[in-house]
Amino acid sequence: WFTGLSGAGKTTVSNKVKKLINDKGYSTLILDGDIIRKKNHPSLSFSNKDIKNNNKLILDLCLKERQSYDFIFVTIISPFKSSRKLAREKSMPGFYEVFCNADIKELIKRDTKGLYLKAINGEIDDLIGFSPKAVYEPPNNPDIILNSSKDSIEQSVEKLFNFAINT
Repeated sequence: WFTGLSGAGKTTVSNKVKKLINDKGYSTLILDGDIIRKKNHPSLSFSNKDIKNNNKLILDLCLKERQSYDFIFVTIISPFKSSRKLAREKSMPGFYEVFCNADIKELIKRDTKGLYLKAINGEIDDLIGFSPKAVYEPPNNPDIILNSSKDSIEQSVEKLFNFAINT
């Protein structure tokens, strides 16, 4: 269960690790929060209630697909500790929290989706972890931390791949 702010590397790293894992003969599914929200839950807003609901719906999908794959990577901001706690409780054993951490200055510099610029310009007021009304609660004790402000993508991929294969 990947958690972290927009642009922190959740999808980039998971896609690269998926390829490495698949090359080892394992099956891997990525449940990308952006894609699932647009495809399955387009009516949900970014209110706290709808974010929690979206996380719960993605958790349900993860649990449904669990028996069909060796690895499932859920790449989602998942800003609330309560949502991640629920995912851990319902998914044990085999749940691991991956915290994709990055300095906000680095995320603004990267701005892979143009969201930080929109938030700075007042075009959006609900950018999680950046806008005052859109809180992000970092994990207290994640199973693994990937710091994309300090580590290269390759270093993060290697760290996650080794963690996944050896856990």
